[in-house]
Amino acid sequence: MARISGVTIPAEKQVWVSLTYVFGIGPHTAKDILKKANVEPTTRVKNLNDQEISRIQEVISSDLVVEGELQRIVSGNIKRLKDINAYRGMRHKANLPSRGQRTKTNARTRRGKKTTVGGTAKKVASKT
Repeated sequence: MARISGVTIPAEKQVWVSLTYVFGIGPHTAKDILKKANVEPTTRVKNLNDQEISRIQEVISSDLVVEGELQRIVSGNIKRLKDINAYRGMRHKANLPSRGQRTKTNARTRRGKKTTVGGTAKKVASKT
């Protein structure tokens, strides 16, 4: 089990896929990291030696912001938008989509489970 940037990456997967388990590293960035570290992207993590793992860790720590620090930056940016009452900040506060998606029919993931408004059945007219 290799640990990179505080994350235990899967040993059975190829290195470029395993690196994407670190928050802030996607497929393209993973391949760039491996190119700088002179590591073959298709080798399995279990076949890496300590020297290759340390080269990968060195490239990540010198060039990228990942994991906890990146999450702090992102949450700080959202907090700043909320504090200055920007439109995007207001959407974050209201737990609504902030990038222009429609909300009349969709956006169930962001808005949560649908709640029905009003009565459940129509009242039957009674004789008088």
